[in-house]
Amino acid sequence: MVATSFLSQGVTAVAGLLLLSFGSLATSQIEDQAEQFFRSGHTNNWAVLVCTSRFWFNYRHVANTLSVYRSVKRLGIPDSHIVLMLADDMACNPRNPKPATVFSHKNMELNVYGDDVEVDYRSYEVTVENFLRVLTGRIPPSTPRSKRLLSDDRSNILIYMTGHGGNGFLKFQDSEEITNIELADAFEQMWQKRRYNELLFIIDTCQGASMYERFYSPNIMALASSQVGEDSLSHQPDPAIGVHLMDRYTFYVLEFLEEINPASQTNMNDLFQVCPKSLCVSTPGHRTDLFQRDPKNVLITDFFGSVRKVEITTETISLQPDLGIMESSYKEDRMDEDLIEPLKYAEQLPVAQIIHQKPKPKDWHPPGGFILGLWALIIMVFFKTYGIKHMKFIF
Repeated sequence: MVATSFLSQGVTAVAGLLLLSFGSLATSQIEDQAEQFFRSGHTNNWAVLVCTSRFWFNYRHVANTLSVYRSVKRLGIPDSHIVLMLADDMACNPRNPKPATVFSHKNMELNVYGDDVEVDYRSYEVTVENFLRVLTGRIPPSTPRSKRLLSDDRSNILIYMTGHGGNGFLKFQDSEEITNIELADAFEQMWQKRRYNELLFIIDTCQGASMYERFYSPNIMALASSQVGEDSLSHQPDPAIGVHLMDRYTFYVLEFLEEINPASQTNMNDLFQVCPKSLCVSTPGHRTDLFQRDPKNVLITDFFGSVRKVEITTETISLQPDLGIMESSYKEDRMDEDLIEPLKYAEQLPVAQIIHQKPKPKDWHPPGGFILGLWALIIMVFFKTYGIKHMKFIF
């Protein structure tokens, strides 16, 4: 009996340990799933895509921006969450042999202008002031929604810029420039005003790494096409158009993005390796010290896509309408209709009849200038006929 008792106690203890281990394992799995579900910490995505160059020979900069625009739209970011700024309209340029098109690949294989491009800032609207106002939200109240960056503290923002630059500046339309200090201060304003959760900054320009050297705000990851002292080179010359179609760095980044789909698990470390010096000629750079997460845990779609998180449930959800609720709402609607005053006869006319009604004829009154001119004509005829000597008989 004693041995049996000890044996049963031992079995009970082992079973308890097994249950405890299984319970902790299940708990850890649930925690891992929850961490995986909420690891990015963002609920919406935005993109600000900027081409700062004018003139036909800068065709490639417009193609760069439109190619990134095409990629983020394909991965799920809608036009309502994209602010597109193009300093020149290459599609309508008189030198363009194919009007209403912009190509990013030689032999005119891919038209990135498409049929549904929504340009928010174009031509001379693309200025340093407007760009900074978009980022910081300091825009006039009359500005339409499509020209606003309506982000919040749960927004992941992609900012892509391309154009001509130098050590610590990026030119806007050959007339002004933005410095790396101004850009860093704008990002700090965004952080203080809770306008982003995480921010990915990509720039394709000469000496591009100089533009992120002064950043000091948290949760910013930055990539550049070239180091300080290096040029960012063009790619794919097209004899039919007469210019280069893209820049090297953006070309290989977009070639990488073409393999990405909304469910991809590709991370940012893979993006860092897409354009080695053997391909880009320049040396691409990146900065991650301000970013809180490890880049290998940051998905490409955290910035280039807009993946909607879906929670799966085993509960049965009834899709049949509740008749009681429908009846009560119908009675409330009827009561509201009874309280409303009846419309007047003029307000009950169909819209088509109101539009096509003939206007009420108005009484004609001669304009004031007509009367004055008539009197002047009478006086002129009188003087021509009788002369000034007969004026004494009038007065």
